[in-house]
Parts: sequence; C-alpha cells; structure tokens
Amino acid sequence: MTRRPALAVLAALATTACIGATTDSPAPLDVKTPGSWRRLAPMPTARQEVAVAVLGTRVLVIGGFGPGAEPVASVEAYDPATDTWQTHAPLPAATHHAAAAVLDGRLFVVGGYTGGRVRWTPAATVYEYDAARDSWATRAPLRAPRGALAVAALHGRLHAVGGSADGVTGAHEVYDPAADRWTAAPPLPTPRDHLAAVAFQGRLWALGGRESFTGTQHATVEIYDPATDAWSAGPPLPVGRGGLAAAALADRVFVLGGEAPLRIFSATEMYEVAGHRWIGKEPMPTPRHGIGAGVVGGRIYVPGGATAPGYARTDVNEVYTP
Repeated sequence: MTRRPALAVLAALATTACIGATTDSPAPLDVKTPGSWRRLAPMPTARQEVAVAVLGTRVLVIGGFGPGAEPVASVEAYDPATDTWQTHAPLPAATHHAAAAVLDGRLFVVGGYTGGRVRWTPAATVYEYDAARDSWATRAPLRAPRGALAVAALHGRLHAVGGSADGVTGAHEVYDPAADRWTAAPPLPTPRDHLAAVAFQGRLWALGGRESFTGTQHATVEIYDPATDAWSAGPPLPVGRGGLAAAALADRVFVLGGEAPLRIFSATEMYEVAGHRWIGKEPMPTPRHGIGAGVVGGRIYVPGGATAPGYARTDVNEVYTP
C-alpha cells in the first residue's frame, strides 16, 4: 500500500499561513499559574514528524523528515542535565511519522512511513533499541501497517492506536514484549491519524487527530479502560487539530501545539481533573506541529517539529515547566 503526499499543496499552504505567538485555544487562560517555557540547545538535525520518547533521563528524537522532505534515520538524545545532544545508532530504515514509547526500560519504535517526496509507504515495522550496545533489533511487526499513529505503554503492554495507510484507521493493537506478539483490541471509536496518546491514571487516552490534512480536525478524546476492555468518551479538546503532542504527569494531562489547514498552534492546554475542564497555559514560544513530547523531572520537553502547516522543519528545542 502506498500514499502520495501532496507536497506542493502543503508548501503553498505554508507560505500563506498565519503563524501567531498567542494560543489558538478558546480554553480559559490560567493567569495565576500559567507555567513557563524556555529555549534549550537546538537539535543537531532539524526535522519534523518525529517520534519522541524518554529513556532514562534523556529525551530521544527518532526519525522524521529531514532536508528536501525526505525521511531520515537519525536518532539523537538530549540530556537536560548538561543541555547537550548526543548522536546514537540510526534506525535500520529512514522513517517518518513513526511512534515511540518506553516499556519497562525498553524503547520501541512502531510503524510510520518510508519514502519521501514521491511516495509514502506505510510500515508495520517495530524496532527495539539496545542502549548498552547502541543498536537496534527488529521485533514482531504490527498486524496492520500504518503511519501517523500513536503508541503508549500501559500495564506492561504497548498500545498502538489509529494512524493511516490508504485511509485513516481505528486499529488498536496491543504488544506483549514477553511473547513478542501483537493482538487485536477494541478499535478506536473515531478513526484518525496524527493523534496523540498517553497513559493516565491506569487508562489509555487518545487525543485529537484528523481525518485528512484538509478534512475534519478532531477535538475528540477517547479513553480505553483495560479493566473493561472498552472505550468511552473523554473531555474533548478546546479545539480540534492534528500533529499535536501530549504528555501526562501524575495528576494532569497536557496537549501541545498542532496543525489545521492554514493554521499552526502554539497552544499549551492542561486537563484539570478536579474541575473536569481544559485550561490554557503559557503558549509555546515557537508554534509547531509534527512533534512529540517527553517528561523528565516534571518538565515537558518538545524538540523539533514544523513551524508552518505542511513542511517547515526546525531544530528548535523547548521545555515547559508547569
């Protein structure tokens, strides 16, 4: 299966986009405790549509689009303690729009697309990183190849949800690392790609995403409870978009950035459990999409991404302190 990106359309949209420095969110702004953003050492390789995960105390940025809208296999790790970057062994194949998660200290990179300017091919590949050897190994593939999906670790399993191949899917697969096997689980009620996912309070949250670049931009939040093996509706985002990132702290969920036709988002929004509502926080200094987020020491790190709709890679690396 292949997918041909309309890069010319994306480039045109990027040149006409209005990129603001204020939050594109109708959520009530928290003026008392908005948190703060700070710029850090830039990534060695500017790229977007990356996978991001935290391994130990380092933020790893994996794959993505590099120069010329072509995929890269680059893997770079940011150390918050020293504000420095280190290059690691590249992925076995150049991949963009993949997802990554750490499960019991093991880093997995799931799905994505290979190919760039001419044609995207959805991948079912799953790679595991061996930090001691700085090398990658191939694990059991997804049952359904797809890119622009989301992955999160929950109760000793990986959950891979959504994404697209020839069209968006609600596919939900669960990986057992002991058996090296994927099994089907109840599908995501709203098929979508370019979504985000986090494990929060023992359940899986699937947030935002889209039907297509110019199609429906979902504010949908759906929550999977492994105890009941079922999905339920969660609190919808203040505004729908794809290409966003999400992060969970002990008692809060954050969504950051994103993209919709002719718009780029700087929004930082937090779900307040006690008030059952989304609250606007200090917006991102650099509006971006095609990003991921990692949490180290209670701070949220957001490296790379694109600074305009479509293709506009950046090396920006910023951290949010709640």
